[in-house]
Amino acid sequence: MIITSLLAAVAVAISRAPPPRLSETAAAAPRYAIGVDVGTGSARAGVVDVRDGTLLGVHKQDITMWNPLPEHYEQSSEDIWAAVCNCVRGALSAAGATADEVCGVAFDATCSLVLLDSEGAPVGIDPTVPDEARRNVIVWMDHRSEEQAARINRGGHARLANVGGAVSPEMEVPKLLWLRDEMPHAFHAAATAEGGGKALDLADFLAYAATDGSQHARSLCTVVCKWNYDASPAGGGPEVARAPLCATGWDRSFFESVGRPLGEGDLPEAAIGKDVLPPGAALGGGVGPSAAEALGLRPGTPVGVGMIDAHAGGVGSLGAALPREAGGGEGGTSTCHMASSHEPVFVRGVWGPYYGAMFPSFNLNEGGQSAAGAFLDFVIASHPAGAAAIAAADAAGEPVAARLNRRRGLAAARRVPLPTLASDVHVTPDVNGNRSPLADPAMRAPHLALRSRPDELAVVYLAAVQSLAYQTRQIVEAMQAAGHPTIGRVFVCGGLSKNPLYVSSHADALRLPLHIPTNDEAVLLGAAVLAATAGGAHASVSEAAAAMTSVGRTVRPAEEGEVAAYHARKYAVFLKMTEDQREYREMMAS
Repeated sequence: MIITSLLAAVAVAISRAPPPRLSETAAAAPRYAIGVDVGTGSARAGVVDVRDGTLLGVHKQDITMWNPLPEHYEQSSEDIWAAVCNCVRGALSAAGATADEVCGVAFDATCSLVLLDSEGAPVGIDPTVPDEARRNVIVWMDHRSEEQAARINRGGHARLANVGGAVSPEMEVPKLLWLRDEMPHAFHAAATAEGGGKALDLADFLAYAATDGSQHARSLCTVVCKWNYDASPAGGGPEVARAPLCATGWDRSFFESVGRPLGEGDLPEAAIGKDVLPPGAALGGGVGPSAAEALGLRPGTPVGVGMIDAHAGGVGSLGAALPREAGGGEGGTSTCHMASSHEPVFVRGVWGPYYGAMFPSFNLNEGGQSAAGAFLDFVIASHPAGAAAIAAADAAGEPVAARLNRRRGLAAARRVPLPTLASDVHVTPDVNGNRSPLADPAMRAPHLALRSRPDELAVVYLAAVQSLAYQTRQIVEAMQAAGHPTIGRVFVCGGLSKNPLYVSSHADALRLPLHIPTNDEAVLLGAAVLAATAGGAHASVSEAAAAMTSVGRTVRPAEEGEVAAYHARKYAVFLKMTEDQREYREMMAS
C-alpha cells in the first residue's frame, strides 16, 4: 500500500542552522541507525547514516492481511515480526553494514491494535475463526467498531475535545469496546487484570518484541493520538474537564463514561500502559538476545521508543523547518494532515491537540483522509476503461497513474489548461467515510458526470486527484478558522509525493508552495531519527531531525489566472457536494 504525507509549516521566517557537529566520541561511535516502518501491506527497514540522513540500504517484505467480513481487516503480529526481522537483515546486507556499526533501532507502524495474553502469545480477534489466535491484530482501517465509537461520542465526555469532538472507529478504545461486546474471551485475556495480557499499538508491540518482551513502555505518540491519553502540561485544554487523572495521564472519568473503570478489573494500566515515554527515548536493556539473533543485531543495541507511521513521516520531513513552529499531515492508503504549534488549538473534526506526539513541546493537530492512494486505485479500477489501462501499464512496467498523468495531449486537443479538463466532472473522496473535518464515518464518495469513453478515465482520475486537494484545503481552513497559526508552507513526502499531478494539484488548490524532502523515504527516515536519538548519536529528536533531513525541491502554485479561478470555482462545488450529500442522507432517513 502507498503511504504519502502532507506536512504543513506555518508562515514564519525559518532559517535552517547548519547540522550540529557530532562530538569526537560520537564521531568514533557506530554511525548507522536502523529505521523500521510497518505500513498497511508491507514492512520495510532502512540503514541510515546518522550524520546526514543518507539512506544506504532498504529491504521490503509484504505482510498478510485478512478481510473475513465487511469492514474487518486483520493481521498477525507473528507474521509482522518475522517480516521485520527479514527486512532488518536485508537492509544491513544491502547497505554493506555490520551489526557493530549500528547505534540504534526504532520502529514506526500503523495505529493497529495488537492483543497478547499473559505469556505474550497472540490472542485471536477474528469472530469467524475465534480459535485462530494467530490473527491478533485489528488493522487501523478496520471499522468493525463504528457502533462503539458512536456510543462513546453520544456520551459527549470532555476528553473528546482532544479528538475534534469525536472518536473514530480507527482508534483503539472503540476497538477494545467491540472486543468486550463481541469477543469477551479475547477482551478478558488481553485487557483485564485477571487475564493478565496486553493491548498495544503496533509500534509499541515491535519495541516490546525487540527487547524480548522485557520492556512494556508505551510511546507518548501512540497513547496520546489513539488511546485518549492526556499528556498536556496543564492536564488538558480549556474545553477539557479537570477530571482526576492517573499519575500517567489516563483519564479515569473517560473510561468510566464508556463503562470500563480504569484499573478496576478491566483495562488496568498493566494492560494498556503504565509507563509512557517520549519517542526516541532508549528502552532499558536494548535489543534482547533472542531478538538480536532474529534481527541480525548485537544484543543490547539501543531500542528507541517508536511512533505512528504518519508521525514518523512528519519527523522525517519537518526537520528542515525546525526549530521554529511547524505543521504537518501524514497519510497514505489514507492521508493525515498534521500541523504543530506552541499553543494548543481545538478544532472540530480534527484530532488533537496532542502535546508532544511528534516533536517535544509542540502541540499537534491531525486531520486526515481515510482513503487517498486507495481512493485513486478504486477510481481507476472501477472505471469501464480501468482494466485496459491497468493492463497496458503492467505491460509497460509502469504505474497506471504515470500513464494517466501523461494524457497532456487531451488538454492540447481541447485547447484548455490541463487542470481544467475536469471542469464538468465532480468527485468527493470519502469512499471510507470522512475522517476530517466532518468526523463522519458514514460519508460516501459521489461521482457526477461520469462517462465511459476511454479518454475520460484520465479526466475522472484528474477530478479524483483534485478532490483530495480540495479536501486538504477544507481541513487547513478548518484549522485556521479555529485559531491555528497561518499555514504558509506544505511539506509532502511518501508515495504520492512522487506523483507530479498530485503535488501540483495540491499546490494549486491550497495556493501554497509544496516542499519535497531530499530523502523520499521520509517515514523510514523518521524512524531512523528516533533510533539515532536512542543510540546517543544526537542529543534530542529535534537535533537529530535537523541534522538528518533537508528540503530537496519546491513546487509552487500556478500564477493567478485561469487555473487559479478554475480551482476556486471547483472548490465551491466540492463544498456544496459535501453539504448536499449529508442533506440527501437526512432526507432518506426521514
